This record gives sequence, C-alpha cells and structure tokens, in this order.
Amino acid sequence: MATKCYNIAVLLTCYNRKEKTLNCLKSLFETFLPDNVQIEVFLVDDGSLDGTGSAVKKRFPLVNIIQGDGNLFWSKGMNLAWQKATETLYYDFYLWLNDDVILFKESIINLLNDVQKTGSNESILVGVCQSATGKITYSGYKNLKKKIKLIPNGDIQKCDYFNGNLVLIPSCVFAKVGFLDPMFHHGKGDFDYGLRAKESGVNSYISSQYLGVCEVHDELPVWCNPKYPLKKRIKSFKSPLGGNPRLTFIIQRKYLGLIPATFHYVTIHLRLVCPSLWKK
Repeated sequence: MATKCYNIAVLLTCYNRKEKTLNCLKSLFETFLPDNVQIEVFLVDDGSLDGTGSAVKKRFPLVNIIQGDGNLFWSKGMNLAWQKATETLYYDFYLWLNDDVILFKESIINLLNDVQKTGSNESILVGVCQSATGKITYSGYKNLKKKIKLIPNGDIQKCDYFNGNLVLIPSCVFAKVGFLDPMFHHGKGDFDYGLRAKESGVNSYISSQYLGVCEVHDELPVWCNPKYPLKKRIKSFKSPLGGNPRLTFIIQRKYLGLIPATFHYVTIHLRLVCPSLWKK
C-alpha cells in the first residue's frame, strides 16, 4: 500500500524584519522532512520598506509572496496568507509560523509525531518555543483567567488557548473553525482561535518538547512604560500594537463574562495613566 503524502502550507506575515524573516525561512528549509511530506510557503509582506519581499524572492524563489498595504498587522496578514493558500491547493495541514522563530531541525517531524499521539488528525498542535538561554517563551495555556503557561514534559498536554508563533492546524480543524476572526487586527486573534476551537469541540495540545527559538521583548510596551510621557503612551495604547482595550474587553466578555471583562477594562486604563503602580 502506498504511503499517504501530506502537504503543509506554511503561513507567515512580516513587516520590516528582513534579517529575521530570512533567518526564519532558512531554518524552515533546513528542517528535516519525512519523504511523504511537502511544504509550500505563503508569506505576506505587509508593505515592508526594508526590501524584505525582494530579498526573500531572491534567496527563496519558491516562496509565494503576497503584498500587503502596511495595515494588515499579524492577524489580518496571516488571514491573507491563509486565504491565498486555500485558493492554491488542498493542504492537509496549515502551519502558522512567526517570522522571528528559528526552528530546530526536527521541529516539523516532532510536530507530526505529536499529532499521531492525539490519536487522529483532528487536533491543533502548538509548537513550544524557548529563548536562546533555554527559558520558555511561547506556548499553550490553561485557564484564560489565570493564564497558566504549559511547559513541555516529554508528552503532549492539552491546552485551552495558545500563542500563534508556531501552530499546526489540520485541514479538518480549519473546515470547522475557519480563519482567524477578522475583528482582531493584530494581537488576541491567536488566543481567540484556540478558545473558539475549544468551543467547537476541537482539542489543542502543546508539543512534547521545545521546537524552536523565539525571543520575547523584555522591555515593557510603550503604553504602560512609565519612562514615556502620557501623550506617547496614549498614542501607543490606541494603535493595533498597543493595549487594545476594546478587543481585550470583547474576548474576556466572550469567554470569562461581563464582570471580569469590565474590571480589566478599567484597570488597563488605570495602568495607562499610572503605569508606575504596576511592577514590570
């Protein structure tokens, strides 16, 4: 009997991070793939001014580059890449990949092995990332209210929601859950996707081990950093990359209820005005 072949569409979006994007793609194309697995990459270049798109095309000519207008940010950029993939071919899996992730050589093999541990191809697998020093950075979480980050222990673990840095989504899950909610411009879209999937009866698991390196930014965001003046904090707060109070309220009201959502909506504004009251 012939071995089934699997096609994976790898989805990325980028903006003005040429070197990081190139390094990420380099690590992707250097991963070990089983003989029955093929990947195709869809990259949204959201109006980069640093030549990211042309550099990618020159170094990795097989990458499908989709041009954005500079207003897509993460969630909408990923949706555009996803849409183009669905218009191109039927894929067995879709792999979300942040352009600042450096994949380990066996990351995709380990992800696919972890899929088999779930007993079917009907669950989401979240690839856990670490810092260069080995500290956990991005993963899946239990309990939206307490935000318990899960640490790999050698076996898959069920999570409620997740960071979108490295996520493998089977086609049957996509058929049930769909795209990222277009309401979320930048952040929160990955959290919402995991929670929506759970409500749809789809299980999500973190990988049994670390699959790549992705650093976190140690500095506080501008909107809640007391070293910046209030005017600059407010500008950052209102941007898609800022505190997103309205979207935070929406997602918390949807999954936690009105009272917790309202409480956090008030406190996030207090933190904007008096950031020194919070510890880093």
